[in-house]
Amino acid sequence: MEFDFDYARSVIETEADAIRSLVEVVDESFAEVVKLIFNTAGSVIITGMGKAGIIGEKISATLASTGTPSHFLHPAEAVHGDLGRVQSNDLIIALSHSGESEEIIRLIEPIKQRGIKLIAITGNKESRLGKHSDVVLCMGKQIEACPLGVAPSVSTTCMLALGDAIAFAVMKARKFGVEDYARFHPGGELGRQLMTVGQSMMFKHGEELPLTDADDTVGEMIAKTEHMKRRGAVMVVDTKGKLSGIITDADLRRAIAKDTAGFLNRKTAELMTADCKRVREDTLAAEAMAIFHKYRIDELPVVDGEDRPVGLIDVQDIVTIKIVG
Repeated sequence: MEFDFDYARSVIETEADAIRSLVEVVDESFAEVVKLIFNTAGSVIITGMGKAGIIGEKISATLASTGTPSHFLHPAEAVHGDLGRVQSNDLIIALSHSGESEEIIRLIEPIKQRGIKLIAITGNKESRLGKHSDVVLCMGKQIEACPLGVAPSVSTTCMLALGDAIAFAVMKARKFGVEDYARFHPGGELGRQLMTVGQSMMFKHGEELPLTDADDTVGEMIAKTEHMKRRGAVMVVDTKGKLSGIITDADLRRAIAKDTAGFLNRKTAELMTADCKRVREDTLAAEAMAIFHKYRIDELPVVDGEDRPVGLIDVQDIVTIKIVG
């Protein structure tokens, strides 16, 4: 058995050349498509049959992950009830190289009846799909790279490239940043890297916090916080509710060792670590982890813009979401 690797290289070159030719497709029609997507009040529905449909699913996924609500609609299922998924304020993008796929053509009339905008990505502007679409992105008739010249290859590669160009042009117009991207990818590496302290805290914002006043005795502090579970520290606040310091379990053990009989009557201000390290809710969890490691501490108060405690994060809160490793 011999394999023609020169032919394999020619496939890649053919598809690369076809993609380069698409630069000319970025014209007034392309601009109109981007504007329609950017201004759409609903979702962008992508549809396509066969291999074009698979490409459509990827384009839809790219749109959805970059700030544009989108989902894929299978054309064969659409005419059997799934058109009910489409709302009047949605936008439909149909992919068909020939522009004559019967499953796609059957969608045109019900789409038009509902006044929904239809965009075509096709190789034939004069096809039935092209003629009945509101906007057409015509990539020209592409010669497929397969030995028989029939298996979708060049055409689907071009569709994918056009879809990426559309999605990223809209993404840039939305000023969609890495923080936005991370919110849609919390399970990915970038999502973990950009996870904030507020997102990694193991309790909800507004939950009762382990707080005590600077004038409280240690006994009063314990009475205030003994019902709280999983707390390795208590935050000390002044009369204005601002963070004054922190008392950890280690601080209490040292106080007991020095004055077993009288430590309960000591003021919390005497035991606390004043001017302790603290973070804001929008601090990256990775930054908090760096503070934990650098100063060899286990708890960090989380404060608002006026230095008032809004949370308490433990080193384990960040480890459990695998910020490190």
